[in-house]
Amino acid sequence: MLRDDVQNAIKEAMKNHEPEKLSTARMILAGIKEKDVDARGKGKECAAEADLMSMMQTMMKQRQESAKMYRDGNRPELAAKEEKEIEIIQSFLPKQMNDAEVEAAIAAIIAEVGASSMKDMGNVMGKLREKYAGQMDFGAASGKIKEALNK
Repeated sequence: MLRDDVQNAIKEAMKNHEPEKLSTARMILAGIKEKDVDARGKGKECAAEADLMSMMQTMMKQRQESAKMYRDGNRPELAAKEEKEIEIIQSFLPKQMNDAEVEAAIAAIIAEVGASSMKDMGNVMGKLREKYAGQMDFGAASGKIKEALNK
């Protein structure tokens, strides 16, 4: 599904003469192809959708860091370019969960796996990534999982 969306976005950007969208969509497609090659090396036909969502989350974080550095370095035009790429990448991701939804999802996964201590953190995180790939910031979720398991 994501692959088709990116391919269609490339075609649409070419038709509408949108160079920013075109270059960002091509960058995403290159990342997808790289993940597919990695997956074939592991004996799978192609990369899982969750892996692709995670890759796109990483792309967004990289651009957020770059934009911050450009702003700190007094280069607002480059920061604006990075922020535009973030918007385009977000358009391919599912709706992001808010804090309450993230906490509810964490509570549900903890109950599902029967987690009771920090030893279960990896299991909880794995299930979260499996079910909610691309829908939440797993860095922030990690802290919330720790809080919930330490109660």
